[in-house]
Amino acid sequence: MNRNTVFGSTTGMNEGYTFARTLGLQSAQFFKAVSEFVANNVIDHYNGRFLGLKERDHWEYAFRTNASGVVVLVPVTDAGEMVLVEQYRVPVNARVMELPAGLVGDNGDAEEAFETAAHRELLEETGYTAKTMEKLLTSPSTPGMSDEIINIFFAGGLQRVGPGGGDHNEDITVHHLPLEHAVDWLEAKQAEGIMLDPKIYAGLFWAGMRTQTL
Repeated sequence: MNRNTVFGSTTGMNEGYTFARTLGLQSAQFFKAVSEFVANNVIDHYNGRFLGLKERDHWEYAFRTNASGVVVLVPVTDAGEMVLVEQYRVPVNARVMELPAGLVGDNGDAEEAFETAAHRELLEETGYTAKTMEKLLTSPSTPGMSDEIINIFFAGGLQRVGPGGGDHNEDITVHHLPLEHAVDWLEAKQAEGIMLDPKIYAGLFWAGMRTQTL
């Protein structure tokens, strides 16, 4: 084959090969950039008063629109009791026994600190103040359905200063779970038709680690 018939000359052929190779590299980089954009692209499907729905990589998930985070409390009294709250939860149509918890920044303070929110929610829901508030864990709550990250605190040095029960939108009953009889107590509540939040059992682990009563 005459080399001159393709690119005009040997030099032209080399230049053409270099151009084609460069074009190929640029195309690969372009498609890589597009792939990365698609992978990181997030679609907003819905934004409500409290919740929204997004999609990433064909995976739909919920997110909160009215708060910057969530705090969960593990409050333990000097008498060896873990303070729990019971309230009706609309999505499951049942009363649920839970650790005290609440949203961060939903009170109009977008800069509210997590520990500040933990103290506030503890007082609102249980009527207790805490001398110590120890950060235990930061973790996803339901990673298959939501991007929500919860921050769990151990509350010690408790003092009862009010009735609790939540704010005007809540109807909370405060309970005291005896750590020495935790399993029997929880089974009895479940037999009454009250659903149990599994985070309670994580709370019992941390309570046991600190009080050595389990």
